[in-house]
Amino acid sequence: MKKINWFLCQAVVLFFIFYAFILIFPSTSHAQSASETSFGVAHFVPIADKNVKDGSIVSISKNAYIVSKTEYDTMVIGVVAQNPAVVINIDVINKYPVISEGHAFVRVSTVNGPIKKGDLITSSSVTGVAMKATRSGYVIGSAFEDFTSKNTKEIGKIDVVLSIHYFSAESRVSTSLMNILNLTAIATYEQPTVVFRYFLAGLLILIAFVLGLFSFGRIANTGIEALGRNPMASRMIQLGILLNVLITISIIAAGLAIAYFVLRL
Repeated sequence: MKKINWFLCQAVVLFFIFYAFILIFPSTSHAQSASETSFGVAHFVPIADKNVKDGSIVSISKNAYIVSKTEYDTMVIGVVAQNPAVVINIDVINKYPVISEGHAFVRVSTVNGPIKKGDLITSSSVTGVAMKATRSGYVIGSAFEDFTSKNTKEIGKIDVVLSIHYFSAESRVSTSLMNILNLTAIATYEQPTVVFRYFLAGLLILIAFVLGLFSFGRIANTGIEALGRNPMASRMIQLGILLNVLITISIIAAGLAIAYFVLRL
């Protein structure tokens, strides 16, 4: 009887040890995955590239979603987050959850210098990997933690507060002009029709001013010559010049009106 009780006690102890083992190890695994949970709303998108990794930066091309491989990518849309907090339009077949706002763990490197908490983060030439932003251009957000490595090829993963926007690093005139040119190039690519309308409107205004000033200059010159030849007709000549001033203003006003109409199309 004593032997039966002894074996029974051993069985109970082994059962509790086994049960504790089952409870502890799954919870540890869950804690590790929860540590990389991205706090944001994800939507599934089809990505053309293969072997897409969690934390990769995604952009859109003319024909498909791709993993970004361009510095300061103007077409970036978000970051792949395999463990998002909230998911919409769940469709896991050949699609990946992508977050555009909120917290996400992003693949980074020190190719553009060590990353400190608060630094702006942008895409790099390394496929899917972010880097520290040091000049004007599109950024994906700001670092929520540090990342330092002497090996610029080493890739890590840090928490980033996503906020995709254009960042202007300096306010000097030369930099501002470059930013304007960059924005113009972006607008030309994204909305060519709108850019064409603005170009046409500006061209019409320029033509109206040139025609108006040319007409006024020619009539004014003729009026002055006529006034020199016949001082007695000064009053009529002055009225003629005034009339031509009104005509010039009308030409310019017509050009402005047409340009406005073009912009309103």
